[in-house]
Amino acid sequence: MTGQGPKADLHRYLRQAREALLWKLDGLSEYDVRRPLTATGTNLLGLVKHVASTEAGYFGEVFGRPFDHPLPWLDDDAEPNADMWATADESREEIIGLYHRSWAHSDATIDALALDATGQVPWWPEDRREVTLHQILVHMIAETNRHGGHADIVRELVDGAAGLREDNDNMAPGDQAWWEDYRNRLERSAKQADQG
Repeated sequence: MTGQGPKADLHRYLRQAREALLWKLDGLSEYDVRRPLTATGTNLLGLVKHVASTEAGYFGEVFGRPFDHPLPWLDDDAEPNADMWATADESREEIIGLYHRSWAHSDATIDALALDATGQVPWWPEDRREVTLHQILVHMIAETNRHGGHADIVRELVDGAAGLREDNDNMAPGDQAWWEDYRNRLERSAKQADQG
């Protein structure tokens, strides 16, 4: 991942994480991209909405480059966690479109500023508010990959699909029988360890 410098490398990692997150929606019904699959309501489209909103803030407001699309779910009077799910009135296309607009806005900020350009994160503690573009790039790579990992698990719960990206699943080779045997071996090992 070298050749164009550190900023280009970081930007490439962010782009790959974005694409991996969106890929988790491919081929699923409206219900499956929205349904909560954990006790805390984690769902695929909500993860995309959250990351789009987060990226808009970190590469927008933090560097004095406000995002031009309203994000009412982030308003002070919004319902808690409103950025973590899509209402029935918010279409998949709308949320994906928001994410693409957020990307374009973020990419413009990344292209326009040097890695050592400074900004202020108003929602962070005062002693840590001053940041650089470098710090925010690293933060958003971590944030996007963290939620991409959530999406990996949620997608696997929906239909068994697993893998890092469409062009690189990063999974051990094996058919369904191999994976069932593998999982059964792990279950046996866990039970043995529990029995002492």
